[in-house]
Amino acid sequence: MKSPGSTSRNIKCLIVFSLCLGLVFLSGFFHMKNKNNVISESHEELLPCRAKTNVMFLKTHKTASSTILNIMFRFAERYNLTVALPANELLHLGYPETFQAQFVEEFQTIGQNYNIMCNHLRFNPSEVQKVMAANTFYFSILRNPILLLESSYVYYKDDVPAFKFSKDVNEYLASPTKYYHPANYKQNIYARNIMWFDFGYDNNAEDNKKYIQTVLKEIEQNFHLILIADYFDESMILLKHTLCWDLDDVIYFKLNSRSQDTVQTLTPESKERVKAWCSLDWELYLHFNQSFWRRIEETIGLKELENEVNHLRRRQKELMEICLLNQEAVGKDHINNKALLPYQSGAANILGYNLKQDLDNRTLRTCQKMVMPELQYMSHLYAVQHPHKKRKQLGLPLA
Repeated sequence: MKSPGSTSRNIKCLIVFSLCLGLVFLSGFFHMKNKNNVISESHEELLPCRAKTNVMFLKTHKTASSTILNIMFRFAERYNLTVALPANELLHLGYPETFQAQFVEEFQTIGQNYNIMCNHLRFNPSEVQKVMAANTFYFSILRNPILLLESSYVYYKDDVPAFKFSKDVNEYLASPTKYYHPANYKQNIYARNIMWFDFGYDNNAEDNKKYIQTVLKEIEQNFHLILIADYFDESMILLKHTLCWDLDDVIYFKLNSRSQDTVQTLTPESKERVKAWCSLDWELYLHFNQSFWRRIEETIGLKELENEVNHLRRRQKELMEICLLNQEAVGKDHINNKALLPYQSGAANILGYNLKQDLDNRTLRTCQKMVMPELQYMSHLYAVQHPHKKRKQLGLPLA
């Protein structure tokens, strides 16, 4: 028989053991709870971000922006979004006048309920904000001013007074003030600092360091992202990531490009003269080219960027094999379907595409939208969104 003291000791041990077991259980409970919280937090981090559907793209001139406009229009159709289209007979949103909300079709009725804005306009933030929602994502694209000026010269040769009377782009750049008169700035906007003008600023302003820094800061405040046309595929990957879009949302066929035989070769002297003549655009480009690559390094990384660019190009090649008869763009005289003929301007031969003939209806619609030129696509969307309005008269030259 056990003594009373032994029984008491056993009871105490049992109590201590129970307490320890309880502490172990509680410790495990809290550990599991914390572990579950970590899993939950980690799971939340892995959740896909939500695609942005309120987007404003400032369509700058001669910067591959027509290709981006096509991307925006296709995205709008895919998700049944409302596009801020030019009112009445307008083909652009009032350009080159500074943008006003009244330039948008049915603004008085629709108000601040547009999802997409991407037609040409001269940026005016206060008026754009009347049309677009408060959570709108703003982005634009820039191009090396040296390449841009040569492209502008050829494309607008017949329309811009500063270009008309010079033999070629090198002659123009040798003494631009001989041909360019600031008093005719609305007619000559394509001949100097056109990107600066598109962002809403004076393209004839003095090259003043303080002024330039003020403008660059304003642009950074107004726009969430600035892409670079010289790195277009890389730009599309960055855009995809930033907007949380799918790869097919940014797949493209290059639009509004011209034949190589219309490209004029700039002399080394002319290239340097562009930097001085278009110094505002040059500073704009240098600044945002740096921020573009910094953004990529901070968000995607160069190795992953390379992988995704290769994926984009493979998908693009796949779609070209499905859609295109020639597997490439062709000159204006070789476009079979004149409804798909791009607008022709100046001395440029704007290329277009021929589609395969044996496509099923669904594939045909997809392919048609990928190659549809800017004015035709805008007219199509206008008819869909405003069926009771008169169709846009595009006045496309058929030559």
